[in-house]
Amino acid sequence: MAGEKEEVVLLSFWCSPFAMKARIALDEKGVPHEIREENLTEKSHLLLTMNPVHKKVPVLIHNGKPICESSLIVEYVDEVWTHEPQLLPSDPYLRAQARFWADLIDKKVFSTAWSVWFVKGGPKEGAKEELMETLKLLESELGEKAYFCGERFGYLDLSFFPYYLWIRQLEKTIETGLEVVIEAELPKLEGWMKRCMLRESVSASLPDLDKLRDYIRQLRKKKIDTQA
Repeated sequence: MAGEKEEVVLLSFWCSPFAMKARIALDEKGVPHEIREENLTEKSHLLLTMNPVHKKVPVLIHNGKPICESSLIVEYVDEVWTHEPQLLPSDPYLRAQARFWADLIDKKVFSTAWSVWFVKGGPKEGAKEELMETLKLLESELGEKAYFCGERFGYLDLSFFPYYLWIRQLEKTIETGLEVVIEAELPKLEGWMKRCMLRESVSASLPDLDKLRDYIRQLRKKKIDTQA
């Protein structure tokens, strides 16, 4: 059971979509915490000690004990701080479904987006089509609901939002023609994104978008220059 004098620290990076998931979860649950920003080119001793396997953010440090990987952090937060709002559905079937879609998002959305915007000479063959196919599946799963689990913002919403934000900013920075397609073919996701951005937990986690687009340009140049 969570107590009042706990130490909760999140090792983060200002524009990491993975860290954003953890930040939104903590804010949704109202868990007092400290954000410690990492310099990923000179990783701190604390990060290397707390996540010696992957050496990546985010890492949640709860009373000195680390929890790594963004999805595991979100589930941990929901299980330790059991008060409302509940992030995962209480119904076992709905909880399994939320985890299924979150796993699909983790495995396909960001990696496919990387193939669209961070390859030399333009998108990898079929990458844009694969990304749109996955986004259309998510559009269909959302349907007419306000959020993925209905009227309540929850686990699947905060799992997907940071990736979708990145996708929209990637396209605004490195135009491939997808922006027009997304706006025309994914109106439900576009409306969902706007609803999410109105939430205090989400808006507080948003990076400066101008700074993010500058970072994307620099990151793409660095990645392209290192490709053979």
